[in-house]
Amino acid sequence: MEREVLLHSDTEYRGRNANCTFWDCLNIYKCEHDKLKVYIYPLQEFLDEKSDKVASTLSSEYFQILETVLKSRYYTSNPNEACLFLPSLDLLNQDMFDKHLAGPALSSLNFWDRGENHLIFNMLPGSAPNYNTILDVNIDNAIVLGGGFDSWTYRPGFDVAIPVWSPLVQQISTAPIHNGLHRNYLLVVAQLNILPQHARTFNELKANSAEKILQLGSCGGNEIEARCSSAPHQKRFEYPRILRRGQFCFVGRSLRVGQPDLIEIMSQNCIPVLAIDNFVLPFEDVIDWSLAAVRLRESELHSIIRKLESISSVKILEMQKQVQYLYTNYLKDLKTITITALEIIESRIFPLLARSSRQWNTVNKNSHSTFNPIFLTSLVPKSQGFTAVILTYDRVESLFLLIQKLTVVPSLQSILVIWNNQKKMPPHLSTFPTIAKPLKIIQTRENKLSNRFYPYPEIETEAILTIDDDIIMLTSDELDFGYEVWREFPDHIVGFPSRIHVWDNSTMRWHYESEWTNQISMVLTGAAFHHKYWSHMYTYAMPGDIKHWVDEHMNCEDIAMNFLVANLTNNPPIKVTPRKKFKCPECTNTEMLSADLNHMRERSACIDRFSKIYGRMPLRTVEFRADPVLFRDNFPEKLKRYNDIGSL
Repeated sequence: MEREVLLHSDTEYRGRNANCTFWDCLNIYKCEHDKLKVYIYPLQEFLDEKSDKVASTLSSEYFQILETVLKSRYYTSNPNEACLFLPSLDLLNQDMFDKHLAGPALSSLNFWDRGENHLIFNMLPGSAPNYNTILDVNIDNAIVLGGGFDSWTYRPGFDVAIPVWSPLVQQISTAPIHNGLHRNYLLVVAQLNILPQHARTFNELKANSAEKILQLGSCGGNEIEARCSSAPHQKRFEYPRILRRGQFCFVGRSLRVGQPDLIEIMSQNCIPVLAIDNFVLPFEDVIDWSLAAVRLRESELHSIIRKLESISSVKILEMQKQVQYLYTNYLKDLKTITITALEIIESRIFPLLARSSRQWNTVNKNSHSTFNPIFLTSLVPKSQGFTAVILTYDRVESLFLLIQKLTVVPSLQSILVIWNNQKKMPPHLSTFPTIAKPLKIIQTRENKLSNRFYPYPEIETEAILTIDDDIIMLTSDELDFGYEVWREFPDHIVGFPSRIHVWDNSTMRWHYESEWTNQISMVLTGAAFHHKYWSHMYTYAMPGDIKHWVDEHMNCEDIAMNFLVANLTNNPPIKVTPRKKFKCPECTNTEMLSADLNHMRERSACIDRFSKIYGRMPLRTVEFRADPVLFRDNFPEKLKRYNDIGSL
């Protein structure tokens, strides 16, 4: 303890500035570094000069928070370089400090300045009889990291909602809790301070669904590590372990809005069911709680069983996995909670350092997971670029020429060469052209055309350019423009050579047509952009025996990919640029797979076969082509962005 500070308890009460925003109550000019810096005030004892009462006593929980900041990358011992200031005054629980002395204690701090750039940690605000959802303390313009916010008291973009910590989770076993559907109860209600009207609703629901609901209460006394069923057959259960017997666990309104039950429930991998109107959930700014929790209006509590039963088993498993991920990464202890809160504030001050919403909410975000492009933002970030995946067998000269052409494309991020020849080793990397972009070679175990669509972990970009080793006629402008089109339509296949399917009335079958027309329904993946999610779907979720048939016949992998994407999106592919001729000047026809007379017949058979497997014809025929702006206009070439676009 550094020193005592004498306080005047009759200091005027001002409360807080309810209108604070990031732009007017935070001085970002103090944050001159590219990282957040937090100064911790020395430990002090704040005494009332009249009564000798202490404003607040330091709890073990608040000591852990201070220690976490002290040992983190955010700490600075120099207040002159600090962006934010953290008082050593413990305001976590309003029942544990004198609210009349806490305000003067804060005002006495050397750098207080009406709370500007100061952080206040609080988990249990308000006291009897009102139990306000914000501290009854003079905090002026300080940022509140609070556990009891509702939508009326939370200042979006300024305050940070944090969870109410429960010391019970530190006492439970660290053994992993497995997810699954085989739990005893659909819903466990074990909250002690549940409102009487909610308790009555559950009693009514149990009359018809007794086997689905486990409702527990206090076992008497002050014991919080056990829950008991109602009389006459009162049975005792260990808490919070009993929560792992339910697929869903209830969190309802009580005297205070924020409840420690939420963390206790998530520690047992139970899916929270929240019935607290206007409650601001922990870290709501960055966490998508719809992936891990069910929210109900308090007035709809009577329909809780019907709503939970409507959730599919697949969705339940996904939510359990998300609960485990959120708890482990953001909620498992006070250290994790503190660091998460500081990172959220840092992302507001330095948005270029911020994680995306997807990164905050994605399980196994470091394992190159894929995302359905149907739900992506309307424009993919340009800076990411694309990965060129080249499928090759033994045409080394053509391969090297293609690599040299690709490396000058501005949006190229990296090149992945898929060597499909198991009888011969690929050329040594030292013999490849020297390029400025990363290049990797993978030799496959089997010669399959589907190898071009495998979701290789080496692919770090969302966009993939699948290209054959003999497509060396495309220009840098054409490829760069193709990527720009894909960025606007990431759920489509975007490419250069196009084809169409037609119905043959004489044979009553679908027919593959390669004639040049203005209509298209397929884009060949020998030169096309697609989202890496489709590679994942092609490899692991292709319906029927399509993938096996493609690998066995060494044909139609491009048609299969077009079917897959069209079936899931109902969108046609997009052809870019007018080029229609795709011939390899270095190759002879005898080397090309498409030279086989049976090739075209098989492709027609593919379309017919695939449509039967899907039970419909998902391919859509359109008359559309994407060309650069000013492509055909009489305009100075130097002012056009893409000049080198091939002709018919």
